[in-house]
Parts: sequence; C-alpha cells; structure tokens
Amino acid sequence: MTGMAAADVVVTEGIEERAYRKAARKLIPLLFLCYIVAFLDRANIGFAKLQMAGDLQFSDAIYAAGAGVFFWGYFFFEVPSNLMLERYGAKVWIARIMVTWGLISSAFMFTGDIKWGPLATLFQLSDAEFTFYLLRFLLGAAEAGFFPGIILYLTYWFPGERRAKMLGLFMTAVGVSQLLGSPLSGAIMQYMDGSAGWRGWQWLFLLEGMPSVLIGFMVLAVLPNGPQSAKWLTTEERQLLTERIASDNAAKSGLAAKHRISDAFKDGRVWALAVAYLALQTCFYAVGFWMPTIIQELGFDKKELLQVGLVSMIPWGASIITMVYWGARSDRTGERRWHCATGFLLQLAGLVVLGLAAQAPVLSMLGLTLITIGWAACMVTFWTLPTAFLAGTAAAAGIAWVNSLGNLGGTFGPMLIATIRDAANGRAETAFFGLAAVALAGALIVLLLRQTQAQGKARI
Repeated sequence: MTGMAAADVVVTEGIEERAYRKAARKLIPLLFLCYIVAFLDRANIGFAKLQMAGDLQFSDAIYAAGAGVFFWGYFFFEVPSNLMLERYGAKVWIARIMVTWGLISSAFMFTGDIKWGPLATLFQLSDAEFTFYLLRFLLGAAEAGFFPGIILYLTYWFPGERRAKMLGLFMTAVGVSQLLGSPLSGAIMQYMDGSAGWRGWQWLFLLEGMPSVLIGFMVLAVLPNGPQSAKWLTTEERQLLTERIASDNAAKSGLAAKHRISDAFKDGRVWALAVAYLALQTCFYAVGFWMPTIIQELGFDKKELLQVGLVSMIPWGASIITMVYWGARSDRTGERRWHCATGFLLQLAGLVVLGLAAQAPVLSMLGLTLITIGWAACMVTFWTLPTAFLAGTAAAAGIAWVNSLGNLGGTFGPMLIATIRDAANGRAETAFFGLAAVALAGALIVLLLRQTQAQGKARI
C-alpha cells in the first residue's frame, strides 16, 4: 500500500512538472514578445527626442511633460482595464490593447503635421505640442491594463512558489526590448532619415508601432484565457493546474486574503506597495527616458545615433541577466522582501555614482548599469508581494492600482531631470542625488512591510 502511494506521488509530480513546462513554453514566449513591443512603443520617445525635439522646437520641459503624460492616461484607465480583462478574458482584452496602442504609436509620425487651430491656442500650445501631449495620453490609456493584466494572468497559471521565475522570464522583455531596440532605433533614425521625405524619427514611430498591431491579432488567435481553455493541455493537466491555483488562493486565507474590489483599497499593504512602486518607477523612468541623451552627452557626435544605441545595450544587457538569475534565486530560497529591497539599494548606488560621475564615461556607464540592474532585481520580485495576499477581483483591482499609482513616477522622474537640467545648463547631478533618497525610501517601505506571504513558502 505504501509502495502504491509512493508511485502515485511520483506520477503526479511527473504530470505536474510536464504541465508547468508546457504552460511556460506556450505562454511565456508570446507574452514576452508582446511586452517587447509594448515597452519599445512606450520608451522609443527617448531616442526620437534626439531628432524630434529640434525639428518641432520642443524644450527639455516639453519633452519631459510629454513623456510623463503617458502615465496619466495609464493612471485613469488602469483599474477599469484590468477589471475588463477579468470580465471578458485575457485573449480579447490583451489583443484589443495591443492593436490600439500600435495604431496610436504609429500616429506619432504625424506629430508635426496635424493642425488644431483654436483648440491648441486655447491651451496656449503649438499644434505640435498639443498633438504630442494628446497622443502620449491616448497611448497610456490604450496600454493601460497590459502589464498588470499579464501579472494577473500569470496568477491563473502559476502558484506563488513558481511565480517569481515566470515573472523574471516575462519581464526580461523590458531589457531585451531596449537591448535590441536601442541600436535598432538609432539605426532607423540615422539611415532612414530623409527616405520618402520623412525624418528618421517619423520612420521610427511607424516601423516600431505596426508590429504591435500584427502581434495583437496573433494573441487573439492563440492565447487561452486560462488552463481550462488550453487545448494543448491534457484533461488531467488542466485539472491539476486548476486545482493548484485554487489551493494557492485558499492558502491566502491565513493572510486575510482579499477577493472583492473594495478589499484591495482597504488593505494598507496595497497602499504601501503602491508608494514603494512609485519610488521604483520614479528612479527608473527618470534615467530610462533620459538615457539616450545622457549617453550622447558623454561625447558622441549628434549624428552618430547608432553608436548611442550600441552603447545603450550595456546597461540593458546587464538587466536581462539580473532578472533571470534573481527571479530564480528568489524562488529557490523562498525569500522575497530582501531580494526586492536589494534592488532598491542597487538603484541607490547607481544614482549616487551617476551624480558623482560629472559626465565621466566609465563612471556614468557604471551608474546607469547599476540603476538598470537594481530596477531588474526589484521588479522581478516585487510583484510576488501583492499577488501573495490578493485573489479574485481584488487581485485585478489591487495589482492595477499599485501599477497605475506607481507608474506616475514616469511623470515625476523625467520632469525632475528636465527641471534641474534647465536650471543648471544641462547638468542633472543634483537630481540624481534626490532620486537616490527616493530609492532609499522604497527599500525601507518594502523591508518594513508587514507579512504578505504564508510562513513555510517564502521567508519575507
């Protein structure tokens, strides 16, 4: 009898591992591809600025405001979008998001051509400024719900103890999008400039926007809404994965698991994590949106955009390695909180180095690399924290709220850099020291956060 029980366990474990390998193999590459084009469309404005700002007479302040207004669109539509995903299913909603943001991203090529007349004058803006702000807001509104939607979607498939590794594999797409996108963006702007009468930055938006539309239709065709609709799983595998997720959600009861929308907003841990995420994204986007400019000002000729892109690969390449290693290490050790806080502290170190570098090439690149490594280490473990105690509709609302509030850092960070640069003749060292204090605050919040995961599964 004992022998039979042992054999059953072996068979079950074999089926379980096979099911999770199938899920990872089928889902992660597609989601990875989606996030590559998503982040590329969100962040390519950093490269476009190198030509676009001069062509359209945009100051640093106008660029920073336009870069940041994206996140207000994100903020207002994030929670409703995630609730729509839960209601209508991941396949339809993620496809909708991708198609609309791809079209809007491509529309940026017409930023200098649309005439608004009295409407732009009413806001005391030029036609180009009004178009820039409007499209950035619409891009944020269109993309709202994508990232938290994927975080929510992964909770349908992978229990807490397996999630950090899957998040790490998925989120390396940010690094890959910049690793590949930086030289690609530089090459498009340098070598396509003037083709068909369009500037390089116009080609950039068109060629990097349309793949999102095509991949959106791919998502609609192949992405299952959950294990129960995955045709590539056997009946036994579907049942096993469904039961594992049900068990994972039931285990959250000891942490006062939250299931309703209102529960997410009543839990102080959700608000604390939102503030911590705000700190993380403020530091990241402050440097991320300005990275091409920072690197170009290390001594590159303004026409050598491909060189700027190639050098930008260094910090992003380091972030990819960090995400894969740190996520797997966190799952293996079961520790979450210190893994996340360490990322904040690495960001802090990078910002201090960048502030001290005074445009010295080696020190500046070291600082930028520490910042991207720190962000990667934090991101890959951060999202295991709210998903450990939120379930059901509360997970959809809570994850979206943390993400939407936190991503407002994409408004504050770039604007801080722009303000300091305008006041200090293009120098931003003071801003980097201020951002280092923000990173420290984020680390302290995570370390002081009360328990968010059941004992015995993770020591956080």
